[in-house]
Amino acid sequence: MTDLRKVTRALISVSDKTGLADFARALAGHGVELVSTGGTAKAIADAGLKVIDVAQLTGFPEMMDGRVKTLHPKVHGGLLAIRDNTEHAAAMTAHGIKPIDLLVVNLYPFEATVAKGAAYDDCIENIDIGGPAMIRAAAKNHGDVAVVVEPNDYAAVLAELTQHGGATTLALRKKLAAKAYARTAAYDAAISNWFANELSDTAPEFRAFGGKLAEALRYGENPHQSAAFYRAPEQRFGVSTARQVQGKQLSYNNINDTDAAYECIAEFVQAVHS
Repeated sequence: MTDLRKVTRALISVSDKTGLADFARALAGHGVELVSTGGTAKAIADAGLKVIDVAQLTGFPEMMDGRVKTLHPKVHGGLLAIRDNTEHAAAMTAHGIKPIDLLVVNLYPFEATVAKGAAYDDCIENIDIGGPAMIRAAAKNHGDVAVVVEPNDYAAVLAELTQHGGATTLALRKKLAAKAYARTAAYDAAISNWFANELSDTAPEFRAFGGKLAEALRYGENPHQSAAFYRAPEQRFGVSTARQVQGKQLSYNNINDTDAAYECIAEFVQAVHS
C-alpha cells in the first residue's frame, strides 16, 4: 500500500500571511479546494483565488469575536477521519463531512503580544484555541493529513505535490506532525509561564519550557556530543537576545561561558557619582 496521500482540500487559517498568496495560488494550481477563515479568506480572495469560507463548511457564522469558528465536527471530522477506516468513512457520509487533507495554521501571536508589553486583556485575546485544536487533530492523523505551522514549510509541501502528482509522502507528514506538536507545546509553555509571572508564582506545580531553534551548534560540551541553541520567547537581555557580529559559529561552551560572564557582570549595580 502506498504512503502517498492526495491533497484535494486544504484548510488555511494564518496570522502570519508571509507567502500566503503564492502558496494558495500554487495549491489551487494542483486542483486543491481552498477553505479558510476571516482575514485569511479575504487575503486569498483578494489574490483572485476561489475560497470557501469556513462558515459555509460548518453552517455556523464566526461568533463571539472570532473565538468560535472552527470548533465543529465538519472541521475536526474532516481532519481526524482515518480514510481507510470503513466506520469513519460511513460517519463522514452520514454527516456530510468532507476530508481535509492539508491544514495550514499558524497561531495567534501570543508571544509577540507579550513581548511588546501589551495589556492583560490583549494577551488573553491572543491565546489561540481553535488553532492548536486543529493542529493537534491533523498531526494525530498524519497518516492521512499534512499539517503546516509556519511559512518556512510551504516550499517542502509544494515540492512534494509537484513530485508526486498532488500527493504528500508519509515521511513528510511525520516530520510536519512532529514540528506541529513541538510548536503547540512551546506555545502553551509561553502561556503558562506568562500566567505564572502575572500571578508572581515562582514555583508553579507544573512548569513547562519551550523555545525556537536559534542555531544548531558545532558540538556539545565535548566534541563527540551534539547540541542546539534555543531561544525562549521572553525578551530578557543576555546571550539569547545578543547579535553575533563576526567570527565563526559558536559552540555550546562558547555560549555557556559568555552567558556566565554576562550574568556575573549583571550582578553589579552601576555606581552613581556626584
